[in-house]
Amino acid sequence: MAKILADIQHLSASYGSAQVLNDISFQVLEGQNWAIVGSMGSGKTTLAKALTGRLFRKGTFSFFQDDAPTSKVYWIEQQHRFKNRSNVSDFYLQQRFNSQDSEDAYTMLEELAEEDSEAIHAWLNVFHLQELVNKPLIQLSNGENKRLQLVKALLKQPDWLILDNPFLGLDVQGREILSQCLAKLPQLGIHFILISSAMELPDTITHVMVLEAGQSVWQGEKKAYEQRKMLFFNQREDGWKEKLKTLIATKEVFPAFQWAIQMKDVQVRYGEKVILSGFDWEVFQGDKWLIYGPNGAGKSTMLSLISADNPQAYAQNLFLFDRKRGSGESIWDIKKRMGYVSPELHVYFRAPGTVREVISSGLFDIMGLGKRMSTDQSGRVQTWMEIMGLSHLSERHFQQISTGEQRMVLLTRALVKNPPLLILDEPCQGLDEDQIQHVKHLLDFMSEQDEFTLLYVSHYESDVPRCVTHRKSMI
Repeated sequence: MAKILADIQHLSASYGSAQVLNDISFQVLEGQNWAIVGSMGSGKTTLAKALTGRLFRKGTFSFFQDDAPTSKVYWIEQQHRFKNRSNVSDFYLQQRFNSQDSEDAYTMLEELAEEDSEAIHAWLNVFHLQELVNKPLIQLSNGENKRLQLVKALLKQPDWLILDNPFLGLDVQGREILSQCLAKLPQLGIHFILISSAMELPDTITHVMVLEAGQSVWQGEKKAYEQRKMLFFNQREDGWKEKLKTLIATKEVFPAFQWAIQMKDVQVRYGEKVILSGFDWEVFQGDKWLIYGPNGAGKSTMLSLISADNPQAYAQNLFLFDRKRGSGESIWDIKKRMGYVSPELHVYFRAPGTVREVISSGLFDIMGLGKRMSTDQSGRVQTWMEIMGLSHLSERHFQQISTGEQRMVLLTRALVKNPPLLILDEPCQGLDEDQIQHVKHLLDFMSEQDEFTLLYVSHYESDVPRCVTHRKSMI
């Protein structure tokens, strides 16, 4: 009989009086690698926290190493956290583009300085991070930060890792590197449980458990799961289309323009590090662009110039909506024509408030609680929540909902005013398959009903809506 590596029995967990996990049991046997999947808000991250003792739980769980119980179990969470030299851990989005703030940030090598030097460089090489050792943490891309999180955990010499969506934000090369590393971990005596999107199950996974509403609704071999996984995700009906038609018909009318974006010989550098050099690009009104390239290629920096978050935009030959940047327009003149979402925005979005309040802040282009809404604006927010399947979360506090739900809320925040330019940087990151299909169908339907300009960033071809007709490589 195969040895038991992990034994979880009747595990339940609550946040206050709200029970989130209910009577979950499973065993990991020798030779097995498990993934936990489920729809948005099903309790996956809560399970990760419960397995690593991050919240109060009932039931029993035991992890073993060399036939003995072990407590060296580490949780690698989705969002990265770090402090700067001023011992501050609360950052705002624009900070990563300011040279003064970059100088106050630790470099990757400084962040790891307390660990064994030989092990540091060995793991950095494995995750292709060696060339970034002197880069400030605040300037790392989302994918680079994900890989750094893994290195930091592995330097602690864990027996077990609980990995909460580690593939989020990784480019094609990064996903391949991570898949290879996961396959090697058991050979190094490190076991893992993977919390994952159903679309990103590496070859090394042998067994799957499906969560729904905090309960285990299916367990079995990966092969059997692949044959029936679409049964676990409910397809939406098309009732939202009429609601969206009404929103488009009654949206604010913005002044017309020929070019949404013109960039000519754009140069961006931080100290000696050149991010963009001789960059040229034109985007006409109504264009739909896919922007792609590896982590660290400059995608976020380029978008920060457009979204008015990067102060270096003033020194560039950059036109937005037919007007040269820095010719007298305010940041708010630019932002009111845009809807924007990105993994970085999610990381730095710390404002308090309910889901309704966070979505409504998109009407005013602010990061927190804002102006009182008119009756029309309140109605638009309500309708968008219905279209995006968020009505049941309306009065829940944003910081208390699941990570996937938070991403859906921030995407809705970008869409709420039906702006002439949408900048959607990895908008499907962390969503379940049903949500991804809904977002793609929504953007395709919007493109049939309305002339808006779209900048869409994705590492996944399967996440790209059909309406995209142009491609921009950042390689």
